[in-house]
This record gives sequence, structure tokens and C-alpha cells, in this order.
Amino acid sequence: MNYNKLSADPIALILAIVSLVLGFLGCCCYGILAFIPLILSIIGLVLANNSLKEYYQNQEVFSLQSKNNVDLAKILNIVSIVINGIIFLFGIIVLLFYGTIITSSVLNGIQQKDNFENLEYQLDSVNTTHEFQEEKNNKIDTTQIKYR
Repeated sequence: MNYNKLSADPIALILAIVSLVLGFLGCCCYGILAFIPLILSIIGLVLANNSLKEYYQNQEVFSLQSKNNVDLAKILNIVSIVINGIIFLFGIIVLLFYGTIITSSVLNGIQQKDNFENLEYQLDSVNTTHEFQEEKNNKIDTTQIKYR
């Protein structure tokens, strides 16, 4: 008998393996690029599901080995979606955490700059008042000056 391969037999499995490899490599950069393998595994899962529907509509035309390959691809794509989804969420959490830290640092720097300018202005006004009082209190008594 002449059995045919399912349409997603090699491609769904390749997409699953590539998305798993890229997902594990994406851990090195805090999961920022985890959306790429996530998209690849979703595409692979859709292709695998379409091929399995095609197989169940006409089982005698396709080989059992091809169906098993597509089943394996479907399982690997589901695992890849779960792993890459977790990595992607971790990356978003890390970005939010660092973004919060950077934003609070910038805002604190702005507040400290404003406080420094106000403090400098207050110090200038205090010194000026103090110097004025010193000049007022240190009047020269001209009666005690002796002329030669």
C-alpha cells in the first residue's frame, strides 16, 4: 500500500524543536525574546492539529508513522508553549521590576535636585541675614580711636 505523509509531518516537529531550543537560549537574555519561540510553537501546534484532523477524516490514506510524528510534534509544541510562556512572563516581570527601580531612581534624583536647590536658596538667605546681623553688631567705635 502506498501511504502518504501528513502535511505537517516534518514542519510541525521542526517548529517544535526550534522553539524549544530558542526558548532555552532565551533564558540567557531574561526571556525578552521568548515571544519568538512562543509564536513558532503556536504555529506548529495549529499545523499539527490541522494535520490530525486531516488524518482522522481519511485514515487509510496516511501512514501511522506520519500520524505518530504529528502527535509527537503536537506534544512538543504544547510543552514549548508552556515553557516559553513561563519564560516570557518572567521576562515581563523582570522588565517591570527594573522599570520600577529605574523610574523610582529618576524620580528620587529629581526630588533631591529640587531639595538641593531649595536648600541652597535657604542657606544663601540664612547666610545673608547672618552676615547682615554681624555687620550690624560690629560697629566701629570711633571714640576709642587714637590719632597720632
